[in-house]
Amino acid sequence: MIPNGSASSILPTPPTTRKRKRAHQYTISYSEVQETDSTGRTREVIVIEDTPPPPTLSPATTRNGGYSASYQPPTFSAPIRTRARAAAEAQALSSTSSSAVIAPPLKRRKKDEVDDGRPLKKPTLAGKRLDQYDQQQQNQHLAPSTKSSLASGSGAATDDSVPSCDDKEGHYIIVPDDMIHRRYRTVRLLGQGTFGKVVEALDTHTNNRVAVKIIRAIPKYRDASKIEIRVLQKLKDKDPQNRHNCIHLLHWFDHRNHVCLVSELLGMCVYDFLKENEFAPFPRHHILSFARQLLDSVAFLHDLRLIHTDLKPENILLVRNDYKTVAIQVPSRRSSAPKHKRILLSTDIRLIDFGSATFQDEYHSTVVCTRHYRAPEIILGLGWSFPCDVYSLGCILVEFYTGIALFQTHDNLDHLAMMEAVMGKMPDQFARAGARAKSDFFKSGAKLDWPKPKVTKQSRKDVKATKPLREVIPPVDIINQHFLNLVTKLLAFDPAHRIPVREALSHQYLSLTIPSSEV
Repeated sequence: MIPNGSASSILPTPPTTRKRKRAHQYTISYSEVQETDSTGRTREVIVIEDTPPPPTLSPATTRNGGYSASYQPPTFSAPIRTRARAAAEAQALSSTSSSAVIAPPLKRRKKDEVDDGRPLKKPTLAGKRLDQYDQQQQNQHLAPSTKSSLASGSGAATDDSVPSCDDKEGHYIIVPDDMIHRRYRTVRLLGQGTFGKVVEALDTHTNNRVAVKIIRAIPKYRDASKIEIRVLQKLKDKDPQNRHNCIHLLHWFDHRNHVCLVSELLGMCVYDFLKENEFAPFPRHHILSFARQLLDSVAFLHDLRLIHTDLKPENILLVRNDYKTVAIQVPSRRSSAPKHKRILLSTDIRLIDFGSATFQDEYHSTVVCTRHYRAPEIILGLGWSFPCDVYSLGCILVEFYTGIALFQTHDNLDHLAMMEAVMGKMPDQFARAGARAKSDFFKSGAKLDWPKPKVTKQSRKDVKATKPLREVIPPVDIINQHFLNLVTKLLAFDPAHRIPVREALSHQYLSLTIPSSEV
C-alpha cells in the first residue's frame, strides 16, 4: 500500500491497449424555443440539438473490467493584467473565446464524448467542474425579501463612471486579486458555463476560501439566478445545521450588474474523481455511504416538495479530495504489473446545483435531467415528478459500482431499448401510455419499435450488448443481493411503481455493515 494524502501523487499507469483513432469533434448547437404553460404564459427554453457521440468504452460492451486511459487534470494559471487591458482583450476576442482567463478544458462523459439533446445546465455553485450545457430556467416568483433586493434583474451597472468589467457576452472578466463587493479577493477561475463563471476567492472578512458563482450580466440569466437563490435560501432555512448535506448559500449580492452566489469551497465532483481514477469502481462500503447520504438529501428535498431534476455525479461534490493509493491486480492480466487505485479517505459529500430544481406545484419544463440519468417518463413525454429523481439515483449508484455510466447513448429510442435490456420489457400499462404520447417509438401492441430500419450498426451493437441489471450487479453475496434489490426498485419503469426515497431509506441494504478492507 502506498500512502498518499493529496492529489499530487503519480497517476496510475493505464493498461496496454490497442490504439484508438482520435474521436471526431462534433459541433454542439443549441437554440431557444418557446413553451406555453397551463396558464397560457410563454416561456423561453434553451435546447441542445442531438449529435452522435464518438465510439468509446461503455458498460454495455465492456466485459473485462477494463478502465479507460488515465487522465491528467488540467492546470492553468491566470496571467496578471489590468482591468482596462482585460476588457480591451475581451472585446477583441471572438464569441467563442471571450474570456480573459483561459478556463480548463471541459470534461466530457466518456473519452471526448459530446452530449446529446439534454437540457442545458447551469454552472455548479461550488464545484470545480462546470458543464458546458445550461438550461434556461422558467420564470417563477421569488420570496418578497428576494424580490425587493434583486428587483427585475435587468438593471444597469451600478456605476457608469467605472470602466466596463464585462466581455461582449456579458461574462465578468476575471482578474487575479480583484476585489468583488469589497470583500472577496479573487484567487483563480474554477470554470465557466453559459450562465456565468465560478471563481475561488478569499473572504477577507473571515479569511476563508470560498466559491463565488458570478452570473452573466444579461437579464434572462439574472432572472434565472433568482430561482436558484430562492431554492438555496429555502434549504438553508429548513436545515441550518446542514444535516442533509445540501450545499449552503453563504451570501449573495449584486456586484456591478452581476448576481453573485457565495458558497463554501469544497473538493472535486464525484465524476472528476472517477475520471482521474481511470473510472475504477468505488469500494462497496463507499457506495453504501454515498447511498445513505444521497437518499437522505433527496428525501429532504422531496419533503419540501422540491424536485432536483438534475442528479448526476457532476452535481455531487466531495468535501475533501484526500485519498490513499493501493495496488490492484487485474484478473485478466496476472502476468502484468498491478494497477494503482485511489481510495478516498472520506466519503462526505454535498449535493449541489439547484438551478434546475422545481417545486411540485410550479411550472414543469418538458425536458429535464441530463441524458444518462433521464427517467423513461421524461423521454416519453408523460410528465414527471419526484420519481424522476429516484430513477437518477438508481443510475448513479450503478455507475458507482461499475465506474461507468449505465446508459450511454444520444438517441431516445436507443435509450429506451437499452432500458428494456437492463430492466426487462416495459409494463403494459406504461407502454400503452407511452405509445399514446410518442407513437413513433412504438409499433402495434404497444411494443417498442426498435430497431428502426435506418438504425446504425453501432446502435444495434451497443443496444444488443447491453447487459441485464442482474449481470451488471451479480448477486454473489448478501451485500450485492440487497444492493441489486434496491437498485431494481429505484429503476422501475413505471414511476408509480418506483420506490419513494423516504421508503428507500428503510431498505435492508442501508442497514448492512460492509468491511472497509474491501477495495
